Amino acid sequence: MIEEGFSIGDSIIHRIDPRVKTIIAFVFSATVAISDRFAALVPSVLIALVLVPLASLPLLGVCHRLLIVNGLILLIWVFIPFTFAGEQLFTLGPLTATKEGIIYSVLLTIKSNSIILILMALVATTPIFTMGRAMRHLHVPAKIVHLFLFTYRYIHAIHREYLRQMNAIKIRGFQPGTNMHTYRTYAYLVGMLLVKSHDRAERVRAAMLCRGFRGRFYDLSQFNLKTSDLIMSVLMLLAVTIVCLLQWTRIIY
Repeated sequence: MIEEGFSIGDSIIHRIDPRVKTIIAFVFSATVAISDRFAALVPSVLIALVLVPLASLPLLGVCHRLLIVNGLILLIWVFIPFTFAGEQLFTLGPLTATKEGIIYSVLLTIKSNSIILILMALVATTPIFTMGRAMRHLHVPAKIVHLFLFTYRYIHAIHREYLRQMNAIKIRGFQPGTNMHTYRTYAYLVGMLLVKSHDRAERVRAAMLCRGFRGRFYDLSQFNLKTSDLIMSVLMLLAVTIVCLLQWTRIIY
């Protein structure tokens, strides 16, 4: 279901304190998300591209994830250039593409790829449970951290239950089609998953209370901020500052 292949490694990025990586990823992603100038977005994607080889990420895995994201971005190119008001650029049958629509689509494409690359380089190189600990150390509310960790832990169990239910209805001769029987069967399947998920959640809650859970996970190890973490923080904050200057000043027109 959810692979953590990128979290295995010993690169420079892997060794950075997860708290530092989390802060950098958030600040960089937020800056890119609100930027709307090519002068700022082009350097941002270049920065993200530099971090990917520093993290020693497999090229095939990176490309595979980018293809999935850009497959969704393709829908932007199908609709926005032809629905965005502005100067007419060309026509395609009854549809008219505008210059502003194409520019906006390019901006969204660069933004999306920049953010995905930075998340792959910084967030995906951190194991999920380590990320949860880092979030708690950064004073993210405990309920959000618990929800994040339990979602990751039990989405696999829900998926296994889904496969078991699908096998059960296939053994009984179910053939999906475009008819009410198919829709009703899938509705029952979703309903059963919700009921079983609720039952599992109650059993897990009871088991944790029996073991003395009081709303807090205790760490057996502590994070240690190293000199390399401070250097990485300074470099990335400098990069974000440059992107901000290019966005909100007229250094480059």
